Amino acid sequence: MQDDYEIRWHGRGGQGAITAAKILAQAAYLEGYPGVTAAPSFGAERRGAPVSASTRISAEIVMVVSQVEDPNVVVVLDHTLLKFPEVTGGLVRGGWLIVNTRRHPNELKLGGDFNIATADATGVCSGLGLVVAGLTVVNTAILGAFIRATEAVSMTSVEKAIRERFSRSKVDINLAAITETYEITKPEKMR
Repeated sequence: MQDDYEIRWHGRGGQGAITAAKILAQAAYLEGYPGVTAAPSFGAERRGAPVSASTRISAEIVMVVSQVEDPNVVVVLDHTLLKFPEVTGGLVRGGWLIVNTRRHPNELKLGGDFNIATADATGVCSGLGLVVAGLTVVNTAILGAFIRATEAVSMTSVEKAIRERFSRSKVDINLAAITETYEITKPEKMR
């Protein structure tokens, strides 16, 4: 485990990227990190449009709340966003690219000196019925892939954050999504 993480989230409006960034920050605080921030990036927001957010986790107090430019973790909630160079832009050497996709990491054929973890969070959430207004919401599920790849926070801290954030009726389904996605995550370290 390392002391500092700069995470950039990429998704589409309605998938919950901004909420995921906030849940991770809350879980990191519960884990004992004294420095945590979560910041959305807003543009012309509409359901389905690309959105991004940032989370910083540090063993020191964080004074920066701007968007992360050189992340050591990039989380992609919609694999079709990989066609945009800015999604992986700035990802540091040896960092993690975590992608919601059915494909294995080596099938993505991405150039770069970073590790890749993939998980079919959409399949997990569809199977569990985590659908809002016809859109599968993968934000909590992808946290399972994040935990598996980075080990930055524990499942226990994420569970506490979920219990604090969601109504009792939504807790179990979200925890199931996180656990199932954790189990199916395929991490591939760079060679």
